[in-house]
Amino acid sequence: MKILHVKKYILPALLLSMLAAFPLAAAIAKAKPRLLVFSKTAGFRHDCIPTARLAVINLGKENGFSVDTTEDASVFNDKNLKKYAAVLFLNTTGDVLNDEQQAAMEKYIHNGGGYMGIHAATDTEYGWPWYNKLAGAWFTSHPKQQEATLLVVDRNNGATKHLQEKWVRKDEWYNFKDLNPDVHVLIKIDESSYEGGTNGTEHPMCWYHDFEGGRAFYTELGHTKESYADPVYLQHVLGGLRYAMNIRSKD
Repeated sequence: MKILHVKKYILPALLLSMLAAFPLAAAIAKAKPRLLVFSKTAGFRHDCIPTARLAVINLGKENGFSVDTTEDASVFNDKNLKKYAAVLFLNTTGDVLNDEQQAAMEKYIHNGGGYMGIHAATDTEYGWPWYNKLAGAWFTSHPKQQEATLLVVDRNNGATKHLQEKWVRKDEWYNFKDLNPDVHVLIKIDESSYEGGTNGTEHPMCWYHDFEGGRAFYTELGHTKESYADPVYLQHVLGGLRYAMNIRSKD
C-alpha cells in the first residue's frame, strides 16, 4: 500500500513537472538574439532615421533577430545592455551619452558585446577617445551628395560578398580624421570619381575589427532615405549586423 501511495502522488507530480518544463525549453529554443537600435541626436538630425529604423526592424523579422529602438540614453546601463547581442548607433550625432552611460557601453564591449555604426555614428562623441577607437574614425567634412565609385577591397565578408569589385551609388561621402589603423577595411572610395574627397587613395568607407573583447563594424553609407529601400544596401547592412551580433550567416 505504501508503494501504491508513492506512485499515486509522485508519478503525477513527475508528469506535471515534465510538462511544465517543455514550455520553458521551447521558449529557450525560440529565444532570438536582440539588437538595440539607438538613434539619439544632439547635432544634425538625418531625416532618414524613421525610415532606417523600420528597415532594420524588417531585417530582424526576416532574418531571425529581435529589434528594439530607442533614443533614451538611460538604457545604457549594465543590466539592460546584457539583453543585446549588439548595439546599432544609427545616424547618431553629437554628445549622446553621459559619463555613466559611456562606462556601461565600455563594459558591455569588454564583456563581448557588439557595436555597429551607420553613417553619422562617426559624427558622435568627439570628447570620448575610446569611442573613436571603437567606431574607427571621426567625421570631419563632406562635399555635396553625389554619385561616386566604391572599391570593394574584401569580398570575403557577409557585408560585401554580394557586391562587385566596383559599386557605383549616390550618397553623402564623409571625409575622416583620427582613423584607427587597426581596423580591417572592406570598402574604399575612389576619390577621382567624385568631387570633395580629402583622405586620398586610402579613403575607407566600411570596416570592422575585434575590439577589446567585443566586435565593431562601421559603414559610412546610409545618409539618404532611398538607401533603406535598396536591397543591395540592406544586404550590406545585414552582413554588418550579423558580424556585430556574432550571428553566422546561413547563406
